[in-house]
Amino acid sequence: MEWVILGIIVVLIIWLVIIYNRLVTLRQVTGQSWSDVDVQLKQRHDLIPNLVETVKGYAAHEKTTLDAVIQARNAAVTAQAQGPAAAGPAEGALGAALGRLFALSEAYPDLKANQNFMSLQGELSDIENKIAAARRFYNSSVAEYNAMTESVPAVFFARSLGFQQRGFFEIPEAERAAVQATPQVRF
Repeated sequence: MEWVILGIIVVLIIWLVIIYNRLVTLRQVTGQSWSDVDVQLKQRHDLIPNLVETVKGYAAHEKTTLDAVIQARNAAVTAQAQGPAAAGPAEGALGAALGRLFALSEAYPDLKANQNFMSLQGELSDIENKIAAARRFYNSSVAEYNAMTESVPAVFFARSLGFQQRGFFEIPEAERAAVQATPQVRF
């Protein structure tokens, strides 16, 4: 009888260790996937000053739009360090400001034909696609991690061991309409 009880305790301990290790693995995957998003956002932020300088040469009197893009970029850089919950709204505002910037190119044929502007626009489009892919992966890993922390039996000990829910990287509803209404980048 003692061996049976000892066997049950050993199996229970092994089972809890496996669950704990799974939680650790999911937490690491979630952290890594946020790092992937972070890298893509940094590349986007680094590209924007070059884009603004190129536009400034052709549309210097569009100072309001150019300033709005720079302010949105700076807010996004600051929010990026605070994690996905803060980065989502800031990136949404930046996307809307960039949409207005690209709309300017329609009014300035010389700018639209500028090779540097076209190159920067292409790079930004490529980065936007990479951000979308990294964001999908991050949100998927967060969903899996959050589901694991809320599932039985992990729900009984996950919080006490420091496994907190993670936030998704999403754009708030109020800013989603503005981002969806921005003009598409055309070559």
